[in-house]
Amino acid sequence: MLSSSADSAHPAAATGLEVRPFRALTYRQRDPGHLARVSSPAYDLVTPEGRDRLTAADPHNIVRLILPGVASGPDGADTTRRSVAGAAATLRDWESTGVLERDSGPALWVYTMRPADGAPETVGWLGAVGLPPAGSRAVLPHEDTFPVAVEGRRALLAATATDLEPIVLAHDPHPDVPALTALAQDGAPTLEVTDADGVRHALWRVTDPALRDAVTAALADTGAVIADGHHRFAAARAYEARAILALVTPMGPGGLRVQPIHRVVPDLALDEALATASAGFRVTELSSAGSAADVIERWITDPAGSGLLVSDGSRVARLDSPSGEVLAAVPAEAPAAWRGLDVVLAHHGLVQHLWGRDDDHGGVLIAHGLEEALDGARDRRGVAVLLRAPSPADVAAVARANARMPRKSTLFVPKPRTGLVLRPHGD
Repeated sequence: MLSSSADSAHPAAATGLEVRPFRALTYRQRDPGHLARVSSPAYDLVTPEGRDRLTAADPHNIVRLILPGVASGPDGADTTRRSVAGAAATLRDWESTGVLERDSGPALWVYTMRPADGAPETVGWLGAVGLPPAGSRAVLPHEDTFPVAVEGRRALLAATATDLEPIVLAHDPHPDVPALTALAQDGAPTLEVTDADGVRHALWRVTDPALRDAVTAALADTGAVIADGHHRFAAARAYEARAILALVTPMGPGGLRVQPIHRVVPDLALDEALATASAGFRVTELSSAGSAADVIERWITDPAGSGLLVSDGSRVARLDSPSGEVLAAVPAEAPAAWRGLDVVLAHHGLVQHLWGRDDDHGGVLIAHGLEEALDGARDRRGVAVLLRAPSPADVAAVARANARMPRKSTLFVPKPRTGLVLRPHGD
C-alpha cells in the first residue's frame, strides 16, 4: 500500500471527518475548452456509447483511465488484469509526457457546481478523507454494493495507486464551514469547466495553512453519509488505503439534491408483469394524456404522488396498496426508516417476491434517468419500474440506523466532474 506524506495516519479514536490536504495531479492544459474535452461524468454514469464519444473527443480523455477497455480475454480475471494494467501504463505515460502534472505542494480545494436551470449552487471541499477505523461512525454508507464491482475498482486502484475520481460525502452542518468556504473563493478559479448538462464546475486551490487548518478543524467536528461512491469507498477499504479523495458537501443548504434511480426488468411483457403484480398490489392503468414520459414525469414531480409505476415504454400503470404478503417480504427486523422506502418495497416486494427476479446476473438493470429507463424497457422487451427519490433526510436516517438501501437507490446531483483533480498515493 502506498500513501502520501501529506496524509498522516488516521487516529484510532477519531469520531469525526479527517480531511487532509494532498498533492493533486491535474491536466497541465487548464483552459475550459480542453478540460471539457478531457473530463467525463463519473464512471458508473458512462454508457458504452458514451465511452466511445468521450474517447473520440480527445486522446487524453480521463475515461481511458476510469473505464479502460481491452479485447475479451479467455476469462474475466485475465481481462480485468490486462485492463487495469493498461490504465496504469497510460497514466504513467501521461505523467512522463507532461499531459498531467503534480502540484508542488499539498492543498485543499473548494469545489462549486452551479446548474444551468437556476437550481441552488452546490459547494464543498475536496480533500483526502481518512478512512475511519472499524466501528467508527465518521463515514456512514447507505447502499449495498456488489462484490464484483468493488473488486473491479480495487484492482484499478491497486494498479494505478491513484484516486482517479472523488467520492461524495454529505456532512453534518457546522456553523463555521460556510464562511470559511466563502473566504476561500478569492479571485478567479484555478479550474473551471461547464459540462454537457450546463453545470458550471469551478475549483479554487487553497494553500493558506491557517485557512486549511480552520476547515479541517471544523469538519473534524462532523460526521458524513456517503452520497456517491459506495463501491469506490469499499474498494479503498479492501485496498487498505489510508485515505480517499472525497468532495465533502453539507447536508442541507449548499449541498446535493436527490433524484431517483429506476429499474429495468428485461424479457417481461407488461401484461404478464401487471397480472403477477396484481397478486400483491392494486393495479391502475393510467390514461395516456400525452406520452408515457409525460405521465411519469407528472407523477414523479407531484407531491401527492404515491405507489410505484410500471411501464413498457408506451403504457403506464400504477401499483399501490401493497398486500400483507408483499409487506411481509420486506425484512421485519429492519429499521422503520428502511422499511418505508419505495425502493425497498419495489426491490423486495415486487421484483424479488412477486416477479422472482434476482438482482444479480442481469436480472435487473439500473437506469439513472427516465428516458434511459423507458428506452431500456423497449430495447430489452421488458418493463421499467419507476420510483420517486427518497429525501436526503431519509438517506441519512437509513445510514444512521446502520441499514443499507438496495444498490443504486439514490442519485445525488449535481456530480463532480471526473478528471479535474486526481490524487496520487505515492508522494
